[in-house]
Amino acid sequence: MEYVYSALVLHSAGKDITEEGVANILNAAGIEADESRIKALTACLDEVDIQKAIEEGIAMPTGGAPSVPEAEEEAEEEEEEEEEERDEEKEKEEAAAGLGSLF
Repeated sequence: MEYVYSALVLHSAGKDITEEGVANILNAAGIEADESRIKALTACLDEVDIQKAIEEGIAMPTGGAPSVPEAEEEAEEEEEEEEEERDEEKEKEEAAAGLGSLF
């Protein structure tokens, strides 16, 4: 996360997002910079219009992870499914209890 923040700081300052710039910010924050992560970050951001992404509220590509609205929708669906499963289990338990009283 700190790597992305360093890129945002550079962008906010009107500077180019370079490997050296990201490393300098991380080092200034007391973080030992990983060169491979910095290279990956700068390569990923090379063709991204950061200002446009900020204005539109678009999340950075994360390798197939769902966007925030999709993630919230999936969480709601999972919660509904879990609730349905709990209701079904409760019905089964009640039915079993009713059958048990017959014997």
